[in-house]
Amino acid sequence: MEPEKAETIPLRDSSSRKKNTFAGDVLKLTTGTAFAQMLVVLSTPILTRLFNPEAFGTFNIYASIVNVIGVIACLRYELAIVLPKTDEEGANILGLSLFFSIIVSLVLVPIVWFVKIPVLTWMKALDLEPFWGLVILSVLFTGFFTALNYWNTRTKDFGRLSIAKAGASLVMVASQLGAGFVGWVSGGSLITGNIVGLLTSTGILGVQIWRDDGNLFRQSIRPAELWRVMLRYYKFPLVSSWAGVLNTISWQVPTFLLAFYFDKTVVGFYALGNNVLRMPMNLIGASIAQAFFSRASEAKNNGNLQQLVESTFRQLVSLSLFPLLLLTIIAPELFIVFFGKNWAEAGVYTQILSIWMFFWFISSPLSNLYFILEKQEFILNLNIAIFITRVLSLLIGGVYHDAHLALILFAISGILTYGYLSIAIVVMVGIKFKTIFKILSDYTWPFVPVGLVLWGAKALMVPHWIIVLLGALGTLGFYIWLLKNNPAIYHQILQMNIVRRILSKFRM
Repeated sequence: MEPEKAETIPLRDSSSRKKNTFAGDVLKLTTGTAFAQMLVVLSTPILTRLFNPEAFGTFNIYASIVNVIGVIACLRYELAIVLPKTDEEGANILGLSLFFSIIVSLVLVPIVWFVKIPVLTWMKALDLEPFWGLVILSVLFTGFFTALNYWNTRTKDFGRLSIAKAGASLVMVASQLGAGFVGWVSGGSLITGNIVGLLTSTGILGVQIWRDDGNLFRQSIRPAELWRVMLRYYKFPLVSSWAGVLNTISWQVPTFLLAFYFDKTVVGFYALGNNVLRMPMNLIGASIAQAFFSRASEAKNNGNLQQLVESTFRQLVSLSLFPLLLLTIIAPELFIVFFGKNWAEAGVYTQILSIWMFFWFISSPLSNLYFILEKQEFILNLNIAIFITRVLSLLIGGVYHDAHLALILFAISGILTYGYLSIAIVVMVGIKFKTIFKILSDYTWPFVPVGLVLWGAKALMVPHWIIVLLGALGTLGFYIWLLKNNPAIYHQILQMNIVRRILSKFRM
C-alpha cells in the first residue's frame, strides 16, 4: 500500500492570492488585457484599409469553424478545474483536460479531411482549402489555452494571463499588418496571423504555469486520479458539452447562414460589426466573468452569494449600457470615420445588434453560476432555445434575401433569450425585480441628454466626425461621473501598482 499523501501541496504565493478583492481581480485582468485589446483596436482601422470585406469574411468563416469544434476540445472538463477544494484534484482535472485536447484533435484528422469539400462548397469558401488542415492545429491549441486559462482562474494569478494575452496580441497584429503591407491581403494572411498569436499565448501561459506550479503537477497527477475525476465530473462532457456546442454554434450561425444565403462580403461586414461590439465587451466582461467565476463558489459557501451577484450585475450594467445605447445612434458615422466609407454597412449591422449585445454582456459572466451550482441542464435547455430562435431568424431573412431583416430578427431573439437568462439568474439568488429595474434606470437616465444631442446633430446633417466627437465627449463625461460614484474601483486604482505587479511576473 502506498503511503498517504500530504494534505496539500501549496501553490506559489497562494496566501497572497486569497487576499485579493473581487474589484482588485477585475482591475488586474482589465488593466493587464487592455494593452492586448488596444493593439487590436488600433490596428483594425489599418487592416480595414489593407484587407477588403471579403478577406475578413473568409477569416471569419475559418474562425467560426474552429470555435465550434474548439469548444469541446477538452470535453468541457476545463469548467470543473476551479471547483475542487484541493489543488491536487484541480491539477488532475487540468491534466485530464489537456489529455482530451490531444485525443479530440487526433479524432478530427480523418473527419476534417472527408468533410472539407462539402463544407467549403456549402459556405462558398473554397479559397479556404489551402488552410483547411490548420483547423486541427487551431483546435488543439485552443483546448490547451482554455484549460490553462481555467487553471489560472483557480490560482487567481491573473498577471500571467495578462502577459500571455499581450504577447499574443502583439505577435498577431504584427503578422497581419506585415502581410498586408507587403501585399498579401487575402483571408489566409489573417488566418495565419491569428494562429501565430494563439501559439504565442498558449506558449507564454504554459511556460509561466509550469514554472510556478510544475512541482504540484509532478506530485499530484496520477492515472488513478485522472480516472476518478473523469467519473466524478461526468456531467461536464455529457451535459455541458452539448450546451457548449449549441451555444457556440448559435454564435457562429450568422456567419454560416450569411455565407450560404449571401456572400463573404456580407460576412465581412457582420464580422467587423460584431468584433467592434465584442472587443470592448471582452475587455471588461471577460475580466469580470473570470473574477466572478473564481469567487462565486466561495460566496456560495460563505452565504453571501446574493451580494456578489447584485454587485456584479450593477457593475455590468454601469459599464455597458451607456456605450451600447450610443452605438444605436452613431454606429454608421463611427465606422465611416474610423474604418472608411467601404465599411458603412458594417456600422448599420452594429446599430441593429447593439441592444442584443447589452443583454449578452450582462448574462455571460453571471451564467457561470449555473456551472458552480451544477445546474447544467438549465443552460442546455436555454441554449437549445437560443439556437432554434437564431436559426429561424436568419432563415427568414435569408429566404427573403434581406440581410437587415435577418439581423433584426436575430437581435430580437437574442434580447428575449439573454434577457430572460439575465433576469432568471439574479432572481434565483433572491434579488427583487424592483432592485433590477432601479439599477437599469440609474444608468439609463444619464444617456438621455446625450442621446437627444446626437439625434439633433444627425437631423441637422452635421459632418460625421463631429457626431463621433460629440459621442466621445458624452462617453468620457459619463465614465468620469461613473468613476467618481464607484468608490470600489476608484480606490483600487489608487492603491494598486499595476505595472509593478505585471512586470514582476517576468522574474524567473
